[in-house]
Amino acid sequence: MLFAGTTLFMTFALITYPDQAFEASLRGLSMWLEKVFPSLLPFFITAELLIGFGVVKFLGVLCEPIMRPLFNVPGVGSFAWAMGMASGYPTGAKISVRLREEKQLTRLEGERLVSFTNASSPLFIFGVVAVGFFYDAKLGILLAIAHYGGNALVGICMRFYGREESSLRNRNEDQKVSIVRAFQEMHSTRLKDPRPIGEIFGDAVINSIKTLVMVGGFIIIFSVFIKLLYIVGISPVIASIFKVILHLFSMPVELALPIFSGLFEITIGSDMITKATADPLIAKVVAVSFILGFNGFSIQAQVASILAKSDLRFFPYFFGRILHGTFASILILLLYKPFYLDRKVTNLDGLPVAGHMQENFWQHCLDYLQMFGPIISIFFISLAFLILLRRQLIK
Repeated sequence: MLFAGTTLFMTFALITYPDQAFEASLRGLSMWLEKVFPSLLPFFITAELLIGFGVVKFLGVLCEPIMRPLFNVPGVGSFAWAMGMASGYPTGAKISVRLREEKQLTRLEGERLVSFTNASSPLFIFGVVAVGFFYDAKLGILLAIAHYGGNALVGICMRFYGREESSLRNRNEDQKVSIVRAFQEMHSTRLKDPRPIGEIFGDAVINSIKTLVMVGGFIIIFSVFIKLLYIVGISPVIASIFKVILHLFSMPVELALPIFSGLFEITIGSDMITKATADPLIAKVVAVSFILGFNGFSIQAQVASILAKSDLRFFPYFFGRILHGTFASILILLLYKPFYLDRKVTNLDGLPVAGHMQENFWQHCLDYLQMFGPIISIFFISLAFLILLRRQLIK
């Protein structure tokens, strides 16, 4: 009844407000075509190739002594963790599912890994949020420390998840660092894959583009959904409930509607929070940090769609998002003075120049994506089409 009712509401609202829905669709499509697709595609393709060539298995053997005691996952999880932080959502889920398909993770290990490997990219934190929304590059350092630090704390907490169900296989051999064994594992992993190099590359491109097309669909539909909720007046009603919660935590009630929007889509929510007429600044930073950790229902839906192709369950990831949002908010409160206020009042000669250079760097990255992103996206979509066409002709 809930799913049917939501779908009927969407259909009725789309018919009633076609112009606003079309505008929201274009905004979501533009975001995907200019920024999401070109920024994530290289990481997705690289991840597929590294898994296919056995490099991830090589790294897994070397990182086992670190990942197993800290997060209770195999060393290959370090690759998903690093790539998830470097490229952003939903790379961690994509790589975790691939590792599960390769039988390099058990189901419980995969669920632990998914819970803390989906993070926002540095480009989004520094370029979009800090520079683009707050107009203050120094806030990017604080947000990044709180975001990635909170993610690590989630991984440490989730190491106890499903511990009673874990297999009691002997891991003494796995915990010994050996370069020789790492190369042996990499070589054996490559030999198990009968595909030639050209086919591996083609599969990497196609699988990555399929995932990104799915991601684009979620971005567009949630962009429309948030717009329709606001037009029909549902968002302000629910925001009134959030005002009560914010009042209990001594937070400005003006942030109620922006936070509610951020629970669905983090880009829209972060923009609304920074534009809200609320003081002090730390309240806005805490709110943005929470929704970055929570990921938003749009990203959660993307991850759920990726996990649906495997036996990994969604709830551990969702629970990890609540933990991440909470930890990230607390870290903002603890680190706001030493990592932002003290840096802001310090007047050393090198700091203003460094801050200006950092701001220009992230702004240039966003400008290049906006300029060349659509070209890159259309080129690789066309490349995937040609690969699929060639394979059909060969058959």
